[in-house]
Amino acid sequence: AFYPTTLLVTGFDIIFFWVARMMMMGDHFMKKEPFHTVYIHALVRDEKGAKMSKSKGNVIDPLDLIDTYGADALRFTLSAMAAQGRDIKLATSRVEGYRNFATKLWNASRFAEMNGCARVAGFAPEKVTLDVNRWILGEAQKAVADVSGAIEAYRFNDAANHTYRFVWNIFCDWYVELTKPILQGEDGASKDETRATTAFVIDVILKMLHPFMPFLTEELWCTFTGGEPLVTSIWPKTDPSNRDENSKAIVAQLQELITEIRRFRNDQGIKTTAKVSANLNNLGELAPYENSIRTVCRLEPLNGNASAQIEVGKIKVDFDLTGAVD
Repeated sequence: AFYPTTLLVTGFDIIFFWVARMMMMGDHFMKKEPFHTVYIHALVRDEKGAKMSKSKGNVIDPLDLIDTYGADALRFTLSAMAAQGRDIKLATSRVEGYRNFATKLWNASRFAEMNGCARVAGFAPEKVTLDVNRWILGEAQKAVADVSGAIEAYRFNDAANHTYRFVWNIFCDWYVELTKPILQGEDGASKDETRATTAFVIDVILKMLHPFMPFLTEELWCTFTGGEPLVTSIWPKTDPSNRDENSKAIVAQLQELITEIRRFRNDQGIKTTAKVSANLNNLGELAPYENSIRTVCRLEPLNGNASAQIEVGKIKVDFDLTGAVD
């Protein structure tokens, strides 16, 4: 029997010897092409670009990598490096880096669980009011659109990197840090909304990451939901109406201010764990996030006289560096 497929996945080194032969044989004998799309994947080489060979001793056993770093870390590494037209130069350091990425997601999920972030039935993203929550929902929608488009175009490395950027650089580095004071503060509408938003975004993350890290995401999904398996769930849909430009602009100001404060501290040689006295003046639209700014930047209320100042737009930050700088 002849079972035609729609997609063939192969390496470039056997295009003439096997792929073209299959096409011609199917066309000649069955009067029908056996596939309409050929995805030509990269070849895995060593970190110097040489073809792996037992005689050279540069072979990396994938089972050893899985035992050391986990199957998901190896799978994500190969996906993130599988750019079309370029071979994969595999090094254990890359796999280790994506193992750390898996750990980052696990810790963020654990933090959410410890702070009571749970899925809320009937959660409506369009009804969210806090700027930071509207912003992360918009970024999640953009990430879903980017990942979906890349997968449909067979750009699996772009899809993996879009997911990585959203999870690590946007969700973990910014959203989790900005919302910590809310989640760890007094109970109220803002806390409830942030809990529900966090749980909703984690659901989206797990769905986007599932093709690349199936074991970790399935474990987290079952732990949080206790419902149907993630592998049978519906891929997240995009809704452009959830992208609030005003909220995006406000969070961009927050990011700029925090980045400049961190840069100033670093330039002065102040340890990241040390607290510094400072006043935040002319915050304007950022006034509701003063507590978040102070928490992220480790700033205490100004007790003495200001000895240094930075300006970020209309915002002025006065510092008392007594005892903090030699």
